[in-house]
Amino acid sequence: MTTDHGYPAVRLHIAGEWCQGGTGRTAPIVNPATEEVIGEVPLGAPADLDRALEAAAAGFKAWRATPVAERTAVLHTAADLLTERAAEAGRIMTLEQGKPLAEATGEARRVAGTLRWHADDARRAYGRIIPAEPGTLLTVRREPIGPVAAFVPWNFPAGGPMRKISAALAAGCSIVVKASEETPATAVELVRCFTDAGLPAGVLNLVFGEPAEVSAHLIASPVVRMVAFTGSVPVGKLLAAQAGQVMKPSLMELGGHAPVIVCADADPVRAARKAARAKFANAGQVCTSPSRFLVHESLVAEFTAEFVKVAEAVVVGDGLEPGTTMGPLANERRLKSLERLTADAVARGAEVLTGGERPDRPGYFFAPTVLTDVPEDAELLHEEPFGPIAPILPFSDLDAALEAANALPFGLAAYGFTGSAATAEKLSAELEAGILSLNHCGGSVHEAPSGGVKDSGYGREGGPEALDAYLVTKRVSHQLAP
Repeated sequence: MTTDHGYPAVRLHIAGEWCQGGTGRTAPIVNPATEEVIGEVPLGAPADLDRALEAAAAGFKAWRATPVAERTAVLHTAADLLTERAAEAGRIMTLEQGKPLAEATGEARRVAGTLRWHADDARRAYGRIIPAEPGTLLTVRREPIGPVAAFVPWNFPAGGPMRKISAALAAGCSIVVKASEETPATAVELVRCFTDAGLPAGVLNLVFGEPAEVSAHLIASPVVRMVAFTGSVPVGKLLAAQAGQVMKPSLMELGGHAPVIVCADADPVRAARKAARAKFANAGQVCTSPSRFLVHESLVAEFTAEFVKVAEAVVVGDGLEPGTTMGPLANERRLKSLERLTADAVARGAEVLTGGERPDRPGYFFAPTVLTDVPEDAELLHEEPFGPIAPILPFSDLDAALEAANALPFGLAAYGFTGSAATAEKLSAELEAGILSLNHCGGSVHEAPSGGVKDSGYGREGGPEALDAYLVTKRVSHQLAP
């Protein structure tokens, strides 16, 4: 069933069934490119959450007892279905989140790969046998931790949920996912792939509701054994504190303010092109998005000119329109935040080289923006912009640039450009970040870990490390009978 806008009906998924939710209340879903209401999301009641928890408890017992080969087969089937349905999932994603259709479809295809990686990695979640005293068998086992409560944001409507779902299910856990109420239908499409693949009822449950109420209810439940969250630093700290009060481990993938250091021996044009393309991907609404550009003074003029050239070539528009390369911001909150950050920087003396304002059209659009002469006390240099704003700052001394890059409490991603192996090693050793890309601005990959340090969180998603949060390490010392 779809609306007149071609947007599907959104429902909760609990114990293998689609349901409306007990409150009878809904929230509007807005297309950020048109500001039109295209659907509604049901807001679950505490009773719905309790049913989801009960289902997850029962689902965990069945799923953990399922042989890993059978679990893997189900997950691979779900990945195949998602690949087949990527075009439709991408269209839905563009309607509710705004990103260009090519980006959205690519995201849907990419997360199918994430699922395949985790499914296969579950076969490699090895324990070990430890040499011990004669007559004693000393082993280490890796077992699923139990039902998981996961909370994900709106910026990657497929990627956010899938990173949690795929790792949890691969490890043998059940999961209750609270996806974003602003981008719910993409999560619904993901869940359909799992149910159509034969995932047992109760293993994967999808809920929506008032975020603070849902998180408090799920985290406090004795059913939940682990908490996984992606989102802002303030909310992450709140949820981590709630989990800590009941002694539950958590995985926190929080915000950042990623520095880019362009060293004196780098190619400024190449660096500007790569950095600008990364800056304007998903309209800058990426927690690893490059957001502070520290450029050696000998290169800053050439780097800035090329960066502006790329920014002005970006085609801003409805993500469903052919030729669009950057869609709107996902919601009005982001638009107001970017207007505030830009106005503050300009009031303090910054110069806008391009952009800096909202285009005169409906939708939550903000022009690709490049700023120079941004003073150190500007809010933009301390608050994660989460949008298409690029402040360019010259430096003369690399050690000073590194000090500036590390000065903030964030430590998620960082980037560097250099032609020197020695300088690259210095950047690798001294930049305080969980993710570092040199001579490019690469995103996350299935086979390698992603995560932050400092206020940007803890735990890792991707790579062999991804299953760690969802597995318990158990030591068994078995003294054999004489």
